[in-house]
Formats: sequence, structure tokens, C-alpha cells
Amino acid sequence: PRHTLRGRHFVLAFINGFCQISSCNGGFRNSGCKETRREVFGKDHGTYFSILAAIARGVTDRNGIEQVVGASVGGHLTKLERDYGIVARRQPFRETSANKSSRYRISDNFLDFWFRFVFRNEDLIALKRFDVLRDVLRRDYDAFSGHALEGCFREKFVEERRYTGLGPWWDRKGENEIDLVGEDAVAGRIDFWEVKRDPARIDLAKLRSKADAFFAKNPELRSLRPSFRALSLADLRT
Repeated sequence: PRHTLRGRHFVLAFINGFCQISSCNGGFRNSGCKETRREVFGKDHGTYFSILAAIARGVTDRNGIEQVVGASVGGHLTKLERDYGIVARRQPFRETSANKSSRYRISDNFLDFWFRFVFRNEDLIALKRFDVLRDVLRRDYDAFSGHALEGCFREKFVEERRYTGLGPWWDRKGENEIDLVGEDAVAGRIDFWEVKRDPARIDLAKLRSKADAFFAKNPELRSLRPSFRALSLADLRT
């Protein structure tokens, strides 16, 4: 995951290399690639790719995905999660039942990048408009890598065995979202984390307000000692 976060220089170098290859052999739109899609996903390969493209651009709840695809996708999402292992279904921290609050994400950062920037822009690639593709990348890369950064810190905390419970949290309406909540039941504390690439954009006062909404939903955790913390790209390097 850390390679995804090295910044625009790494990603632009990837795009530059990709563009050079694409200009020579037609990129990912050739018939061989289409045959591979059919071999992996069968006759519904178009639906699967549309689902993954929707998730990659931030449409992560089932209702939203179905609106984009224009069809019921429950069975497709189940296969993508359980059979292919390409997506993961997430619940808000402390939520145990499957409900409308579930969100989906692409498990692999490279695949996430590919569906966000390459598959979505195949027409630009076919027209060799790599200058426009670079502009799209410059515009959207910060948002993409910000989500990847959250995953990197979650992996880091898991490796450190820091918490007895860990995950993101959001309310059902999507009005309050907390990047990471870490519960240490042994020490009797709970940490609320805001993760941003740019530390200047961190707002701990707003994080405290979101924590109030969290405790309203999880009153049994009010006895824990809360802390409000921030993480940025610089913290990943330490």
C-alpha cells in the first residue's frame, strides 16, 4: 500500500510508462483484454466491471451501486467478496449486523487505482489523450490516496496490536464519519483518529463533534476514556 502513497511523482511516472506502452500496442482496449474479462467473470463481465468502477470512484453502498449499474447487484457483490476476494464489505465500528450501513471497497490498492483512473478513462486512452489523463490524475489523486492512507494506518495499528477493536465509523445518514476508532478495552480508553494527507486540513474540534454522535449511537462506551488524534502522510514515514 505504501507505494500508492509516494505522491504524484510515482503515479505520474506510472501513467507516463503506461501511456508509452498504450501508444504502441493499443493499451487495455484490445480484444485479448476483453477475452480475459470474459474468462474471469463470464457473461456478466460488464456488470462486474461497472460495479468495480463505481466503487473505485466512491459509490460504495449497495443502493448507490445499483443506481449506477441500473440493476440489482446483490449476487454480484457477494461473489466479488466471497469468491473472487476483490472487494471487502465494511460495517461501521461496533456494528455487527448486516444492514443498510454496509459499504464496499476494493481490497487491493492497485486494482482500486486501475478502476479509478485507467478503466474509467479507456476512451481517453484509445484517443491517445494522455495529456487529459494526466490532468485527471493530478485533480483526483489526493482524494484517492487519502482513502488509501487510512487503510495503511489501520494495517499499521493491527501489526502493532495496539487495540482490541479497530475500524472506521459512520452514521446511517452519512452525516458523521470518523476515519478510525480504536478501542482498548484493557486500558479502558478509546481513540478517535482523523487521517488527512495534509495536516493543515485536520480539524480536531470537528472530530470531537463527530465523537459525540458516535457516543449517542454507542452509549455503552461512554465509560471509556476518549482521546482525539490526528495522522498525516508524514506520520507513516516514522
